Amino acid sequence: MVDSETIETKISDKKEEFDEKIADEQEIFDEAKETFEDKKEKTKNIADNVISDLYKTIDEVKDNIKNMQKAADQRYNEYKKSTVQSLDIDFVETEDIYYIKAAVPGVDKEDVLIEAGDNDITIETTFKPYIEEFAEEDEAELIASSIKSGRCVKTVRFETSIDLENITAKFSNGIIIITIPKLIIPKHKVNVE
Repeated sequence: MVDSETIETKISDKKEEFDEKIADEQEIFDEAKETFEDKKEKTKNIADNVISDLYKTIDEVKDNIKNMQKAADQRYNEYKKSTVQSLDIDFVETEDIYYIKAAVPGVDKEDVLIEAGDNDITIETTFKPYIEEFAEEDEAELIASSIKSGRCVKTVRFETSIDLENITAKFSNGIIIITIPKLIIPKHKVNVE
């Protein structure tokens, strides 16, 4: 029979082998854990850098869009200044008279030019941009502009000739009312011989 010392020795040897395996496994686990923590830290740093770069890129895109919008607005305003725009009018006809109502808000009546031909009338004025009302030291910046500015002209052509001598125009509160009588030419009978 096996004596108890031999059994204890074998148990002790097995326990030592087991403890060594556990120590080896623990060492492998600790190395794996350390590698994992290193990789986790590196990945976190990479992710933080990517997010930071993404936010920078988004901010740059926003700034570029704002700059593009400002440039487009400036070009549009320059275009509006250099081109002739149309005035807003109402045009009404009765049997004997044409009526034109033209909107010229913010313009003095001395700054409105009206010229009539045989069968047309032209209304012309220049609207000053609102931004020009600010002094340079105010450093005012135009954000949006949808009110007309620059030279504006409207020409109306009539189907019949008009009575140039009796055209009248009245100015009140930025509105011009133009009354244009039609030229009524009496018909003459021609005798046939």
